[in-house]
Amino acid sequence: MAAPAEGMPCWVDAMFTDVEAAKSFYADVLGWTFGESATEFGNYTQAYADGRAVAAVVPPMPGQETPSAWCLYFASSDVADTARKIQDNGGQVLMEPMRVGDLGSMLLAREPSGTTFGVWQAGRHEGFEKRGEPGAYCWAEVFTREPAKADAFFPAVFPYGAKRMEDDAMDFRVFTLGGDPVLGRMAMGEDFPPEVPAYIQVYFAVPDCDAAVAKATERGGQLHFGPMDTPFGRFAALADAQGAAFAVIDVGTTQGEMPAMSEVS
Repeated sequence: MAAPAEGMPCWVDAMFTDVEAAKSFYADVLGWTFGESATEFGNYTQAYADGRAVAAVVPPMPGQETPSAWCLYFASSDVADTARKIQDNGGQVLMEPMRVGDLGSMLLAREPSGTTFGVWQAGRHEGFEKRGEPGAYCWAEVFTREPAKADAFFPAVFPYGAKRMEDDAMDFRVFTLGGDPVLGRMAMGEDFPPEVPAYIQVYFAVPDCDAAVAKATERGGQLHFGPMDTPFGRFAALADAQGAAFAVIDVGTTQGEMPAMSEVS
């Protein structure tokens, strides 16, 4: 596999107080299996769909009390250079560039509108071995109350183009690489409770959205929205039993026409 292009979403992981419960939950909902915990990297444990790496789970470091959340990583050819771009464009580097053995190098950051994300410079670990198929990462969207800040930040840090959905009722933008959509941006409206911070919603593909929702809620998860039919697939937004938000989408079940999109200069 070639390393993913600059700015391409390339990996997801999440921190769970009860890693074994998280493994059991996602095994049931997404069909994941799990490898051996890497004790040299804080018991970081990779998840697999059909034998291919799709995500990872990890326990918090001693003394760390961070709410469970999925973190999306963007590919970089030079994580130190990306750190400079993040800071030069109003972002905050939360974890300075750090080498992870021979696997690669990473950082964690927050962009000016409030969402937290990671950056990954590939070494031996290049990222997703499977994407867009059942059990694997499919899509992600930045949800923010300050869309203008996100709209300025992401194309300044990564080589993105942008398209705007031609819909007066919805402020939605798509960032592109080589013309292909790689990341969405949704403005949070009044339907979002004020205590909900800006976040990046990660979508996992499933063969049956309703079955995945039923399994997730049976296992203690919470349904936040949907299931809903769209031109992109039938999807639902959820939180797992430890509170980490995620979405599931069946891209084979679509309804309606694709929305018109216009280039943003």
